Amino acid sequence: MAALRAAKQALRKEIKKRVGALGNEEKLRQSRIVTQKLLKHPKYECCRRIAVFLSMNDEVRTEDIIEDIFKRGKECFIPRYFSDSSHMDMLKLASVEDIRSLPLTSWNIRQPGDEEEREDALASGGLELILMPGLGFDKNGHRLGRGKGFYDTYLQRCMNHSKGKPYTIGLAFKEQICQEVPVEGNDIHIDEVLYEGM
Repeated sequence: MAALRAAKQALRKEIKKRVGALGNEEKLRQSRIVTQKLLKHPKYECCRRIAVFLSMNDEVRTEDIIEDIFKRGKECFIPRYFSDSSHMDMLKLASVEDIRSLPLTSWNIRQPGDEEEREDALASGGLELILMPGLGFDKNGHRLGRGKGFYDTYLQRCMNHSKGKPYTIGLAFKEQICQEVPVEGNDIHIDEVLYEGM
């Protein structure tokens, strides 16, 4: 177990270095390619209830995806993390403009405030598709998160929901693709990863 944790930590460091070396232009260029792949994806086209992360600087940009979700009249849900646990909810976003009014967390991510009343995806009708962030991914659907377990815990809850596990797509820079991501028993496989050159 300790060896696995150490392997994950070492891999996190290595990926952060690789992604850290990318300039903003390159991140934008790759983000556009990944976005185009997603918008043409049959799963994306047919799903109505979609959860998407609000991107941090070292992640594929999701602004254009969020705009497209609203343009197509789909429903958009975004994470609300609870920093003192691995608990996360997916809450409904009213519009693209809605994002600007959300408070910033200590991680510099916008998310609905703790007291704010919004539709919760699992309370209302489940999700059909979750677009996943991650530090690293391999081609077998293994994902390396930031070590807090938010998404694994959330997917576990989805599996217990009457709608079952949503389809999961990781969005990645090619620098985040690894030969192999070390996994533990509670790490949940994702269905596929989109990146440039796949």
